[in-house]
Amino acid sequence: MQVNPLMQLNGWFVAIVLALVILWKIDLLATLLNLKSLGPEIPKAFRGLVDEETYVQSQDYTRAKALLGIAEGIVALVVLFIFWWFGGFGWLDEKVRAYGHGPIVTGVLYIGALVVALQLINLPFDLYDTFGLEERFGFNKSTFAIWLGDFVKGAALGALLGVPLLAGLLWIFQTVPMAWLWGWILVTGFSLVLAYVAPTWIMPLFNKFEPLGEGSLKQAIHEMSVKCEFPLKEVSVMDGSKRSAKSNAFFTGFGNNKRIALFDTLIAKHTEAELVGVLAHEIGHFKKKHIVKSLVVGTLTTGAMFFLLGLMMNNRALFDAFGVKETSVYLSLVLFGILMTPMSEVLSVAGNWMSRKHEFEADAYAAEVTGNPQAMSDALLKLSRDNLSNLTPHPFYVFLNYTHPPAVERIAALAALNTRPAGSGAHP
Repeated sequence: MQVNPLMQLNGWFVAIVLALVILWKIDLLATLLNLKSLGPEIPKAFRGLVDEETYVQSQDYTRAKALLGIAEGIVALVVLFIFWWFGGFGWLDEKVRAYGHGPIVTGVLYIGALVVALQLINLPFDLYDTFGLEERFGFNKSTFAIWLGDFVKGAALGALLGVPLLAGLLWIFQTVPMAWLWGWILVTGFSLVLAYVAPTWIMPLFNKFEPLGEGSLKQAIHEMSVKCEFPLKEVSVMDGSKRSAKSNAFFTGFGNNKRIALFDTLIAKHTEAELVGVLAHEIGHFKKKHIVKSLVVGTLTTGAMFFLLGLMMNNRALFDAFGVKETSVYLSLVLFGILMTPMSEVLSVAGNWMSRKHEFEADAYAAEVTGNPQAMSDALLKLSRDNLSNLTPHPFYVFLNYTHPPAVERIAALAALNTRPAGSGAHP
């Protein structure tokens, strides 16, 4: 294999290589600092709830996940540089063009081939994560048949949904004036429709959702939703234990079609007061308009990305940096994606900061509306313990990667709130 003779070490080449290497080094530094912050003593907030054995296990779990992430990052970067250096982008372009299809079909084949290659590279890490690491720490409940079924269904859904969207984008940039604007509209509309139909049509392909049974918990949840004037259509129980011992809850739906799903593992491990607190937290996201704010920010960010994509379309210098002979819309999408990787990371950090802020606000809402901040604190403590969360994360790692504040910070914030006594009827 020879170095690609068409590749030019121009400004784009140098800038992208430096950005990718620096980005990897920053991620590595954050991970190493996070590992160094693993202290021998259990944080004060967790003493009495987390025993020494569980605390040590949580640290071992953090180390194992970190090492796996480092290995995966190194492999991804090395494979990209090798493929790039030896002319892989241009070689694949020549192969798909040889089939003689039009630019849209050729583009779908080209990007599809890259997606399949990435899936194959990630496959060993995914398998080890599920059946090695997660199994070792007692989280994995999935069988290989379930994992394979998820993989096949995910690939089929990706093709069923992704191919028409990609073909539409290629057609727009191939033929329509102001293509960046129409591409933005297409992707935004597609995302909104997908978010609306996913709870009903897509999620049930992977998990079973059943309405929460009659009883005091359902009654308490109903009363809380009425108190908060929250149009809750359904509370579902998801069979999360089918795949993992970890617990969670999430909110879906638009308008008067609001649904909250509770993992069966969450219900099994938490008291009624804690579960109502978790529900109030999810309602807090709605009442504080966090979903709308995130949607607006995400939509504007996508629009900015499409505007930049329009400016970079068929940029000859960028194609020269990757050693590709002929310009094309589909390769412009691929190369722009690589070029924007560092910018995407910066945007991710900003998004994580906003998400952490929203979590504090939702916690405060839950504490006020329930009048029982201790229940929310207890829920956070148990979730951290049962999920073997890192109890002493490094601030820099949190800054880069955490969408939720560390449990210690959330519990401290709850303790500092001047909430009214339970049963006072306080309403935010």
